[in-house]
Amino acid sequence: MKITRAKLNGIINPIGYDFKNLIASWNVEETDAKTLKNGVLEVAADRDFTEILCRKEAANLDQTGEVINGDKVNIDLKPRTGYFWRVTITGDNGDTAVSDVQYFETGKMDEAWTGKWIAAEDGAKYHPIFRKDIELREKPVKARLYVSCLGVFEAYLDGEKIGDEVLTPYINDYETGMQIIAFDVTDKIGEKSQLDIQVARGWYMSNFGLEGGHNFGDRMEAIAELHVDFADGSHEVIGTDNTWKVLKNVVIESGIYYGEDLDRTAGTTEIGNAVEVKAERALLDRYSIPVIVKEILPAKEIIHTPAGETVVDFGQNHAGVMEFDADFPAGTKIIISCGEILQKGNFFNKNYREARSQFTYISDGRKETVHPRFTFFGYRYLKIEGWPEETVLTTDKIRSRVLYSDMERTGYIETSNEKINRLYENCIWGQKSNFLDMPTDCPQRNERLGWTGDAQVFSQTASYNMDTRAFYRKFLRDLALDAKRHEGGVASFLPNTANNLAGVGSIWADVSTIVPNVLYNTFGSLEDTKEHYEMMKGWVEYMHRNDAEHGDKGFFILPFQFGDWLGLDGITEQSFKGGTNDDYLAAIYYYRSTVITAQMAERLGLKEDKKKYDALAEKVKSAILDEYFSKTGRLACDTQAAYIVALAFDVYVDRDKLIEQFIDRLNKDCYQIKCGFVGAPLLCTTLAKIGRMDLAYHFLFNEGFPSWLYCVNLGATTIWERWNSVMPDGTICDEGMNSLNHYSYGTVVQFMYEYIGGLRPATEGFKSAIIAPQPSMKFRHFNSSMVTAAGKYVSNWKIGEDGIFTLNIEVPFNGSAKVTLPRFSRRKLAVTGFGAETIDEGGAVVLPAGKYEISYVPSRDYRCVYGPETRLSELEKDEEVMALLEKELPPAYGIIRKHDKENGNHTLGELPFLFFMGFTPENVGPVNEKIFNFKRW
Repeated sequence: MKITRAKLNGIINPIGYDFKNLIASWNVEETDAKTLKNGVLEVAADRDFTEILCRKEAANLDQTGEVINGDKVNIDLKPRTGYFWRVTITGDNGDTAVSDVQYFETGKMDEAWTGKWIAAEDGAKYHPIFRKDIELREKPVKARLYVSCLGVFEAYLDGEKIGDEVLTPYINDYETGMQIIAFDVTDKIGEKSQLDIQVARGWYMSNFGLEGGHNFGDRMEAIAELHVDFADGSHEVIGTDNTWKVLKNVVIESGIYYGEDLDRTAGTTEIGNAVEVKAERALLDRYSIPVIVKEILPAKEIIHTPAGETVVDFGQNHAGVMEFDADFPAGTKIIISCGEILQKGNFFNKNYREARSQFTYISDGRKETVHPRFTFFGYRYLKIEGWPEETVLTTDKIRSRVLYSDMERTGYIETSNEKINRLYENCIWGQKSNFLDMPTDCPQRNERLGWTGDAQVFSQTASYNMDTRAFYRKFLRDLALDAKRHEGGVASFLPNTANNLAGVGSIWADVSTIVPNVLYNTFGSLEDTKEHYEMMKGWVEYMHRNDAEHGDKGFFILPFQFGDWLGLDGITEQSFKGGTNDDYLAAIYYYRSTVITAQMAERLGLKEDKKKYDALAEKVKSAILDEYFSKTGRLACDTQAAYIVALAFDVYVDRDKLIEQFIDRLNKDCYQIKCGFVGAPLLCTTLAKIGRMDLAYHFLFNEGFPSWLYCVNLGATTIWERWNSVMPDGTICDEGMNSLNHYSYGTVVQFMYEYIGGLRPATEGFKSAIIAPQPSMKFRHFNSSMVTAAGKYVSNWKIGEDGIFTLNIEVPFNGSAKVTLPRFSRRKLAVTGFGAETIDEGGAVVLPAGKYEISYVPSRDYRCVYGPETRLSELEKDEEVMALLEKELPPAYGIIRKHDKENGNHTLGELPFLFFMGFTPENVGPVNEKIFNFKRW
């Protein structure tokens, strides 16, 4: 037995964080034990656990999130103090394991600061370096550095960067305060050391935001304290003040959209002493997780374009900074520009709009490795200008440092279809590119904002792909701070300013209820989710007040809503919004958020809130049914998105009638995607939910425009913002709002996990899971796994050449899986790991922890890929079927060959009744029987 993935508040050994809660989690591996017999969680003041501060022992110790500081146990945490914790687990078979000793350390908490805010002289435009020469009486036994700034910073001891984080102290709720970053510098500091804090503009002082951007301040400032402990127990603090020196940095300009200019020839000139300035913002113990270099991408190819440009191709769109080996004559100026796509073989980045997105470097002749330090870019291609001809640019001289928040990868999918594999990787890279301290819309143009609509729709997919607990906690905390200033109104993007509500709107603002719900269901910690309840409640009350202002009729009416953003059924396919009624969508999400809040109130034991929001939800639902549905159940809003949200959130009079309407709408749309940011993320999961996996597979595998594989076929390596971001000839469609790295439509991966792999939580935190795969011969095999809060679940299936279906399952220690075997039969049934007799006739079985393999001949052969629901248009690429139709059913053959869009949507099951087209049961029946019996491998 081995204890793994021990985390506190979703973070490994956190130092200097805000510890409002103390929630320990872990996994158990490498054991034959099925369930937990006993667990012990201990917290101590020392590594040897001689001074135990907390001990919890129980047969139900919760590995998904055991609360340390709660109602029954309370540790009196002290500032700048380290604590140790461990867990001991005993399984039902007697296996026992003790975790490695884990550590956490508090930050400044509410301790007063001796350090002062300092800045360069008033009106200084340069990037400052704040320097202090430190002399200690001896080498300390412990040293911690606490730093914050207005801007972004890097700290150095004796010329060596401290830590591996970049862009600290990250994005803040600038109206509330700035995060403090704590560093352990015990091993770096000596009796004599030189401490530098380099400050740049960052988000705080860049031209950052919409409509030309806005700054949150106009002066780069810093504050720091170095705390050292000596062997005799004495303590010394060195804080920033006006004795620190100020130097001009060789980074002469920077900005999030701008990029960075590094001029080695400028030198670091000392200007004088720092100026102490008045503190204008509170200082907060950190709650952002680190942003670090997560991987290095090598250059794939050096391209010399028809326009005579030198372009480096990394083969992958991503977010990060370029790095190159410099060995140039003094005065050499290198200019590097970023782009996502080539146009006619040439460099292109007009879709970056006003974002300059350049790194310039002027050499002083030294040999060094160079990269920007105070910005980030989104790119696949780099245009290189100024590289000396005598120094040949080769792929080994340039690389890319991929940046994103330090989240553990937890979900994996691998299939027999390379295009689907590429689509999955595009989703993963979209998340990597846009999860840099906050969930952004895109990493490249003059936006890069925390758009809440994107965050909302992608949150479940993101939380399957990676451990997002701590990442989303930060985002939701900032969102809640902003909402509190706006009477519960939730901004459409962050960061935001106090006097701007950032365009509150439905679906976007519903991030405030949906993401906490996702976190609870996925990671299982009610205590963690409790922090967000006031924001959830505040948003519902905001909508309810608006409702009351409009007659208290159950609707949320605003002068502007984003609606089904970028849907293709708007006035034109290039319109910003699709054709679904805004007020209808707003009402649906008003209902959905109210239901979620009522459920959360019940979990938290808030009976009055539960009663209140249940009643409000019922009122809103009744209003929707009265306004938008006929008495017999027909929905008046006839769009894909309208049907999808109604079915996804169970708002209907007659479910079967609504499904019939939805399928009819899809048929009228020739089974092409017409919906946008609201409908498309829910499309495939909703089709699976209503039992139409055939159509969900159709949309997943469709390669025509618009579709997920249309983008893959055009070389996409990330998810696009628009279905038509790039035209079939490779021409970018629109320069004004067209990102090629936007994760929202990557939500199709949620469908892949939940319905193709069949993996989804049955109870919160995956304490028990559902494993109910729904295979198709479109895959020969499909492998999916998730390392959840409860441990690793695996669902791998394959279909053999002989038609035998095989499913391999893993269930973690103390977990269980409700397995539903697709098309189950007992023909050639073979089972390992449990008794076959426990499977009921419907193919259902509950499995405890363990590894299992099940194989059998399906009740209906998966190799028989055609059936009554197969549409004529799906048969074109099957030569055997086409030959049969040409010979025995020419009208059907003609429809397919002519690419008759309308009639190609007819199914094989419908053909016998289309007498007016020359079809009869007599001439169609025998042909259908042959087609239905064709086996495909």
